[in-house]
Formats: sequence, C-alpha cells, structure tokens
Amino acid sequence: MTKRIFTFALAAASLLTANAGGLMTNTNYHIAFDRMMARGASTEIDAVFSNPAGLAWGYDGFQMSLNFQKPWQNRDITYNDVKYEGVASAPIVPALFAAYKKDRWAVSGMIGIVGSGGFVKYDNGVPMFNVLLGSTITKLTKELNQATQGFAPVVTPNEFDSEMKGKQYIYGGQFNFTYKLLDCLSAAAGIRANYYDGYYRGHVKANHTEKGNLASLALDVDQKGWGFTPLVSVNYRQGPLTLTARYEFRTKISTENETNSLSASLNSDLLIAAPLAQLVAAGAMSVEQATAMSSQIKSTVESGLAAYTAPYENGAHTRYDMPALLAVAAGFEFTPKLRATLEYHFFDDKNAKMAGDRQEELTHGTHEILAGIEYDINDKFTVSCGGQRTDYGLSDGYQQNTSFACDSYSIGLGGAWNVNEKLRLNAGYFISLYSDYNKQASYGQETYSRTNNVIGVGVDYKF
Repeated sequence: MTKRIFTFALAAASLLTANAGGLMTNTNYHIAFDRMMARGASTEIDAVFSNPAGLAWGYDGFQMSLNFQKPWQNRDITYNDVKYEGVASAPIVPALFAAYKKDRWAVSGMIGIVGSGGFVKYDNGVPMFNVLLGSTITKLTKELNQATQGFAPVVTPNEFDSEMKGKQYIYGGQFNFTYKLLDCLSAAAGIRANYYDGYYRGHVKANHTEKGNLASLALDVDQKGWGFTPLVSVNYRQGPLTLTARYEFRTKISTENETNSLSASLNSDLLIAAPLAQLVAAGAMSVEQATAMSSQIKSTVESGLAAYTAPYENGAHTRYDMPALLAVAAGFEFTPKLRATLEYHFFDDKNAKMAGDRQEELTHGTHEILAGIEYDINDKFTVSCGGQRTDYGLSDGYQQNTSFACDSYSIGLGGAWNVNEKLRLNAGYFISLYSDYNKQASYGQETYSRTNNVIGVGVDYKF
C-alpha cells in the first residue's frame, strides 16, 4: 500500500494536464485556436504550429505574433459524499511565433508551453492518502495483535493532516522549414526541443486523538528532463479547398529526480514497543523475546518502505513521454469572407511511456474532433467560433486521485480586429465541459470532476 501511495504522489504531474489537447500535449498556443478551435488548415502566423506546410501560401516577408492566455481550472474528487477540492492555476501563459517567407520557401519558429503548464493544490490532501495510510497502520497493528494473542490493541487513525501540491511545465522551442513543391502542394519539416520542469510536494500525517502521531508520509521532489520532437506536414490547396496532414513523432522525456526530502515512517515506539513493553510487564513475554519481536517487525516495515520509496530517491528517472500526434484537416472557403475547417487529432498515448506504465491502462489513444467557422464582417473585423470533442480512452485502472482526466466538449469564440494593414489584434475565450467519471475504488465510491476556462489576447504584426 505504501508503494501505491508514493506512486500516486509522483503521478501528481498529470494533474496539470494541458488546457486543450492530449494527456501530455497542449494544442492551444495562438488566440486563433481559442476563438475557432479547428486551425489545421490555417495559412496565417498560427500555422507555425498548426500547419507549418501552409505557410507556403502565407504572407511574403517577416511576421511575428505574441499571445497571452489565462486559464483557470478545478480538479475535484468526491469520496463517500466528501468533496476534496483541487484548484489548478497558472500565471499568464505566453507564446511567441515568427515566420519569414520568400517565393516558394519559408522558415518559422515558436516558443511556448507545449505540455501542461500550471500549479495544482489540494489543501486537505486526497482521499487515497488518508485511506491507504490508515489501512497500513490498522494492518500492522492487527498482525501485532495476533502475534501477541490479543494483548496489543488494534489502532485506527481518526485524524489526518494532509496536503498535496504540484507544478508541471513542458517548455518548447520549435523550428520549421517549408517548401512549395508544386503550385498545389507544399511540405514542411521541423524539430521541437522540449524541457520538462516540475515539482511535487505533499505530506500526510495519521493521528489518533489519544495516542498522537501514528505515522507520516512526506515527499518533496523536483524533476527535470529534455526531449526532442521531429515533425512533418503537408498541405494541398486547390481553389477553395485545403487538405492538410501533420505528424509529430513520439517525444521521449526521461526526468531525473532532485529529491529534497522523502520519508515514510511509523511511530514504532508507540505502535510496537509500547504494547510489547506492557506484555513484558505482565510477565507474558521475556525482555529478550520482546526485543527480538520488536526488531523483527521494525526491520520488516523499514525494509519494505525502503524498497517502495527507492524509485523516488535522488537521481532516479521517471518517464513523461509526449505521444505521437497525427492531425488531419480539411478547410473550405465558401466565399472570400466565409471559411470553415473540420479537423481530427489522434494522440498515440498507449505507446508513450508514463510513470508506472499507466499508459497500459488506457483503452485507446486520445481521439479529438474539431470544427470551426470564421467570417469577415468587413475589412476590419472577423468573428469566429468552434468546438472540440475529446475522448481519452479512460479506464478505472488509469484514473487515480492524483492523476485523472475526464472526456470533454469544448466551445470557443472570439474575434480579430485589423487595426491596419500590418497590425491585427485577436481575442478569444473557450470553455471545456467535462463528463464526470465515476469509479468504484477498493476503499469506496469516487467521482472525478473538472472545470476549465481560458481567455486570451494576442497581437499579430507583419513587417
């Protein structure tokens, strides 16, 4: 059980899942996504990420875009009618795009938070910490009770002091080269460097009103690691029709622990030594027998804890791969003012390593369907809206208190203002509507629920 507690503690990284996209991958970098969602057929500056090959039909010359988004989320767990509220937050999240095109070729790049991004905190911990630590103590004292023929009391904690928090960012810098092969066909290749930076802090103390502190768990670990993502894309354009495909290869990220503190301890004096001392005083056991039994029990517990916590010692490695991504899109220009896009994403999560090989519990990789429409009111103003459906392939085995996801529908809307021929301002908002996930855990009924909102503003400039 202690092994499970620490596994869950380190899995806390997944609490900070992306605002939009797969389990470990963000797709909302540019405000055009927030206000339209489906941007896979774009030829504007946001195509640096969503459709690099499409830049072959973009603006001739140099252009840049700076975007700022503010997400706010809740990650709640209801256990036996008690709600554990998790508040996830992030500061203003920036992203910078740049591209230069001349004739048939273009070069481009972007920097941003490409995976997760933010903080989460449970002020009262999570239910599994309390339940599992309590059951560990009860199991130990029951075994001692049997060994002493009922003399040692069975102890059950009735108070818990718990808190859990974590941070996860995956920063990325991407570079693309685009070339128009034919008048109707272009291709692009690129590479993205990803830097993982996270920490996980948590503790739980199991107490008894009369006996005091019975046991405690504490974790304070920083994790850092690198990974590289090759990517390719193609764009076919014929009249009003645009067809695109983009493929990002799996990104292997192996993080290394910088362990500031790690402990799992039982109050052996209270739980083991004191009952045995009473047994000696009653003449039911010799001092030598009590000493041997105490030493044996303590050694068994400590060696077990050491084996369980070994993967989280300083220098240990944990995998947080970003999965391969296939994105295909079809865009159509109904009139010079009205455009629409239909898009599909597949994240191959089952073949991307996660902490504890949790990817094997998924029933399938992530499927996303996106649709968006954009309309130019006049030369100055554009309005747009869109939607996205995300299906993660979840299962009870994948869902954990400190690492859970919920399938969702997302809706985005917003607009753009062409201040002049060179300057454009974007503003957007999207909300994700999640389906609650109900799980019958070994220790009781749990319901996982989430909320997510994002607002953003950005500026595009053509030189």
